[in-house]
Amino acid sequence: MDTVQKDGFDFVFDPSACEACAGFCCCGNSGNVWVSPQEVELICLFLKMNFVDFAAKYLRRVGNRFSFQERMVAEAFECIFFDGIEKKCSIYALRPSGCQTYPFWDYFKIHPEQVARECPGIRGRKLSEIVPNHG
Repeated sequence: MDTVQKDGFDFVFDPSACEACAGFCCCGNSGNVWVSPQEVELICLFLKMNFVDFAAKYLRRVGNRFSFQERMVAEAFECIFFDGIEKKCSIYALRPSGCQTYPFWDYFKIHPEQVARECPGIRGRKLSEIVPNHG
């Protein structure tokens, strides 16, 4: 699989690293996994659940938005949809846009060192930004 480059980011990402990863982007510190009403609707269809039951089991309201619930495992948090045994997302094909765009979040534009520590798929600087030394 080819590496992915995005404008404004000082790194490239190798998606094939996800296969051997323990799910570091799904586990760790507490946080929000934002999910839109449209994404919830698709996940509800996939799980054959109505919104009320789905919301009670999987969502938490944060202000006027929804985020997936988390569970505490050992001394870390993990997304409610993370399968800790298989080390995979149980709704991967329908994961929210925030999950789909990881590691290319605006936050990591100014904190590339943090994503490099978290994600084994980070492969360093973009080739186009490396200036050859002609001295």
